[in-house]
Amino acid sequence: MRFEYFHLTDFEDVDALRTGLEGYIDYYNRHRIRSKLGGLSPVEYRMRAGKN
Repeated sequence: MRFEYFHLTDFEDVDALRTGLEGYIDYYNRHRIRSKLGGLSPVEYRMRAGKN
């Protein structure tokens, strides 16, 4: 889900937009896999870095 989600979606109201935006932020910060981070999500990477 990237910018296309917001450009290609007609939101019924501000609350629907807010819900979509919160979901995107959660995905971006917690779940997306980054090759720069060794195939880990940002949260997984920070958890492993903190244990070293």
